Amino acid sequence: MDRIKQLEKEYTPMNAMPVFKAGDTVTVHYKIKEGNKERIQQFQGVVIQRKGTGATATFTVRKISNNIGVERIFALASPFIDKIDVNKVGQVRRARIFYLRERRGKSARIQEKRQAVSDDNK
Repeated sequence: MDRIKQLEKEYTPMNAMPVFKAGDTVTVHYKIKEGNKERIQQFQGVVIQRKGTGATATFTVRKISNNIGVERIFALASPFIDKIDVNKVGQVRRARIFYLRERRGKSARIQEKRQAVSDDNK
C-alpha cells in the first residue's frame, strides 16, 4: 500500500493551491473545451467539504443560481483547474457543512472569520 502512495506522490503533478477549508467562499477558474476553442469559466461558491488526500483529494463547491442550489465536485490535482481564489474565510465548526442544503436566505449565511491585525501593518 505504501508503494502505491509513493508512486502517486512521484507522478502526480500537484499545482500550488491556496489553503482553504469548508465554509470558505472560493472562485474556481477552470478550463472548458468547446470544439477546438478553450476558455476559462469561473465557479464561485461556498466549499461544503474537502475529501481525500494527495492525488485523489477533492472538494465540493455549492452556489445558488436562479434560486436553485448547484454543487460541483472538483479534483485538486485536475489539470483543468487554472487557479483558485479564496474570497472569504468562513467560520464554521464542522468539516462537512451539508446543513446548508436545507437553508435559504439569511439562515444560509456563514459568519466571516476575523483576521488579526498585526502591528506591522499600522
